[in-house]
Amino acid sequence: MSSRSKGPPKHQNRTAWKANAGVKKKDKELGGKLHPYPEVTGVCPRCKAQIEWRRKYGKYKPLMEPTKCNQCSRRAVRQAYHALCSGCSQERKVCAKCCQPSEIIIGDNADKEREEQQTLDQALRNLREREKRTLLRAMNKETKDEKVKQKPTGNEAACKDKQKMDEESEEEVDDWSSEGGFGSSDSLEDGSDDNISQV
Repeated sequence: MSSRSKGPPKHQNRTAWKANAGVKKKDKELGGKLHPYPEVTGVCPRCKAQIEWRRKYGKYKPLMEPTKCNQCSRRAVRQAYHALCSGCSQERKVCAKCCQPSEIIIGDNADKEREEQQTLDQALRNLREREKRTLLRAMNKETKDEKVKQKPTGNEAACKDKQKMDEESEEEVDDWSSEGGFGSSDSLEDGSDDNISQV
């Protein structure tokens, strides 16, 4: 029985392996410049990664004609490696490939996003260049503001920590002075405190 070495390879490749490196794809062929692969929609992130891997390493086989949906038995599945049609997967709120319920479905609102993008493109075509740039700047600023609101910055987190520490130290000082610690009113009135030197 031969032993297999564990760990990284002895010699690392200088360039990444490319599927069909010597074969030139035609521009009009699926996956070419003029006819790229369709966007993967209606699947969970795990299944999307699997399909993207197949595309990257030359294992992807596109559908030539629609296939049957496992739920409704209609020929409505139009994407490769999908088991459910888009209607059934949205209705059941499951991944169209693995049929497992998932909170995140990629491209769930693809039709709505496409419509919004088309209306935005139409509006931008009718605007002057100056107005177009102003609108795009405002949109970028809104998306950045949303990201900032979601994540507290390091300064805000540090300020919150400092406020907590200040509140805790004030409570400790109050507790200590109420127990008759240094500087309490009883020790100053008696004059018996040896720690205080007179000037």
